[in-house]
Amino acid sequence: MSTQPSSARPFGARLVAAVSERGPLCVGIDPHPALLEAWGLESDIGGLERFALTAVEALAGTVSVLKPQSAFFEAHGSRGVAVLERVIAEAREAGALVLLDVKRGDIGSTMSAYANAYLADSSPLAADAVTLSPFLGFGSLEPALSLAERTGRGVFVLARTSNPEGRQVQGAALPEDGRSVAQAMIDEAAARNAGAGPLGSVGLVVGATIGRTGLDFSQVNGPLLAPGIGAQGATGQDLRTVFGDQLAHVLPTTSRDVLRHGPGVAEVRSAALRASESIAASLRV
Repeated sequence: MSTQPSSARPFGARLVAAVSERGPLCVGIDPHPALLEAWGLESDIGGLERFALTAVEALAGTVSVLKPQSAFFEAHGSRGVAVLERVIAEAREAGALVLLDVKRGDIGSTMSAYANAYLADSSPLAADAVTLSPFLGFGSLEPALSLAERTGRGVFVLARTSNPEGRQVQGAALPEDGRSVAQAMIDEAAARNAGAGPLGSVGLVVGATIGRTGLDFSQVNGPLLAPGIGAQGATGQDLRTVFGDQLAHVLPTTSRDVLRHGPGVAEVRSAALRASESIAASLRV
C-alpha cells in the first residue's frame, strides 16, 4: 500500500507547515516495558498494541510529529512490526507527520534495501522521515538521501548525540582539516539543503543536553531534532545554549514526560498540549 505519493511537497516544507499549525513538538512513541507496566499493561503484543494505538489516538491529532521507536516494536517480531505499520498509517491519517526512529546505516545494496523499507512509496513501513546513522561515512547514506528526495520524505542524520560514549566518535578530529566528526556531519547536511525553501529535508539529531560545544549550525537550513526534553532534564535554556540563533529550526522531542500521564487518552493529550505550549514559549527569540 502506498503511504505517500511521490508528488508530495518536500518534507521540510510539510514540517514547517505542521509546526506553524500545531507547534514545535515531537513526541516519541516508545513502548518500553516499564511504561507498559506503568499503564497496567503486559509486555506482550496485546500490551504493545494497546499502548501504541492509545498514544496515536491521544496525540496524532494534536502534535506536529510522532516518533515511534522501531526497536520496541521489532522486539515483538512480525506481530510487533504489524502494529508499527498501523501506528504509521493511523498517525498520518490523523494529520501528524511520522518520524520513524530506526537509526539505520550501512553501505551499498544493504543501505538501498533499508531505504526502500522506510522511504519507498510502496512500503507499508514508509514514514514521513527516518533517523539515519552516518558513521560509515555520510556518503554511505546516499541511497536513502536520494530516495527521500524523490519521494518527498526527510531524513534526520545523527550528528552529536547526548550519550557520553558518543563523544569518542563524534568529537574526534578529522585528519584533513581538524573539524570534528559531528561538525563534518552538520556541514554535509547543510550542503544537501543548500537553496531549499522554506526548509531543507535533511535534518540532524543533536542532543538537547550536550551543552556548549562550539558546533556551528548556522548553515544547516534543515530541521534540528533535539531529544532530551522532559525526563532527561533539558529545558528551554538548554536549547538556547546548544543551538544559539538557530532556535527557529529546532524540533524538541520528548517521550516519557508525556506518556507517563497515560493510560487515559485525555490525560496524555493534555500533557502533550502543555509541553507544546511550554516549548513554543521557550523557543521564542
